[in-house]
Amino acid sequence: MDEPTGGRLPERLYQAYAFDLDGTVYLGDGLLPGARRLIEELRARGLPVRFLSNNPTKDPEQYAEKLGKLGLPTPVDEIVNTVVTMTRWLLDHAPDAVVFPIGEQPLVRALERAGVRMSSDPAEIDIVIASYDRTFTYEKLQIAFDAIWFHQRARLVATNPDRFCPFPGGRGEPDCAAIIAAIEACTGARCEANLGKPNPAMLHTALAGLDLEPGECLMVGDRLATDVRMALDTGLAAALVLTGDTKRAEVDRAAPADAPDFVLDRIDRLLPPAVWKELGWTENEG
Repeated sequence: MDEPTGGRLPERLYQAYAFDLDGTVYLGDGLLPGARRLIEELRARGLPVRFLSNNPTKDPEQYAEKLGKLGLPTPVDEIVNTVVTMTRWLLDHAPDAVVFPIGEQPLVRALERAGVRMSSDPAEIDIVIASYDRTFTYEKLQIAFDAIWFHQRARLVATNPDRFCPFPGGRGEPDCAAIIAAIEACTGARCEANLGKPNPAMLHTALAGLDLEPGECLMVGDRLATDVRMALDTGLAAALVLTGDTKRAEVDRAAPADAPDFVLDRIDRLLPPAVWKELGWTENEG
């Protein structure tokens, strides 16, 4: 098996694996080459697998359903997205806060299930949550403005820092960073906490209960600024796959402190060459 140009292959198996989803495991409605056999092999060896996403427009249950339809049945508790991390952050850091979520129904449902009190009355809002919201309106912006600037009482937090959500074929749509910018621009406030990648909180949540040191785990994703940065800041090994957002030239330009440990052209190269040989794998399969 040839090594990808400029990349380095893992030489050992790790004790747990965390995967970004879109652009890493699948793209749109199809699994990427090698994804199914890699995940199945890791599970067959008893190695924990976790899936992470910065997209708060889906419930973990929806991700589990999608993975199941793609041939990778996955328990809901193996999936962590910003709906999960935001809800847990609120329960840990502001359990009595009244919040105003600028987001879609998966976020609202998660807050309801967790017993978080929500309100659209600026006079009683303690925290404004900015999120990826395709139902964003001027009315929502006005409520956030009044709660933060006029009443001088609300803090601003966010589910994820992404500027846009990419689509297959090169298009995309504005993501949470656009909502944050709108609120910051009119209020002068600054977002105090951003609970998506690259915040280590997402990896800490995903790996909770495994009783493993960070260096025993590997994070796999397709973005330098989120997936790789989070892994490096959390002490995990970082692997970048060139099947999603990041191109080879961007990796070559990255400073040494921002560079992933491994750069791979397909996700199943995460298994060491010795394991490929043991399994008799070729790139024409999987």
